[in-house]
Amino acid sequence: MSKPVVLFVCVHNAGRSQMAAGWLRHLAGDAVDVRSAGSAPKDQLNPVAVEAVREVGIDIAGTTPRLLDTDDVRASDVVITMGCGDTCPIFPGKRYEDWELTDPAGRPIEVVREVRDEIRARVEKLVAELTLN
Repeated sequence: MSKPVVLFVCVHNAGRSQMAAGWLRHLAGDAVDVRSAGSAPKDQLNPVAVEAVREVGIDIAGTTPRLLDTDDVRASDVVITMGCGDTCPIFPGKRYEDWELTDPAGRPIEVVREVRDEIRARVEKLVAELTLN
């Protein structure tokens, strides 16, 4: 049986989706194929988001925001959007979720920590649903 593919999508692929991908890699290890992308990606990650997850032992500093590609969605079993649901292509048979999360762009570290912790709780639930633990 192949491992599930999870795609996290937000507009800039510089904060929320990258933190979620980092959490899923951290919590699920190699049991899942993790991808992230953005509908209008930035040139670099949000440094406050990078710092917030670094505080809990997750390093996303080496990742780069990337443009959402139809093939990413087609290859995924689960597609989780974070504020860009209407720009994400829909394919039958995929599981779609939209996570309403505060955009960490321009926010102080205290707010980004709250977003980080909310993402962790949602990813933990996702891991349990995918029976990866």
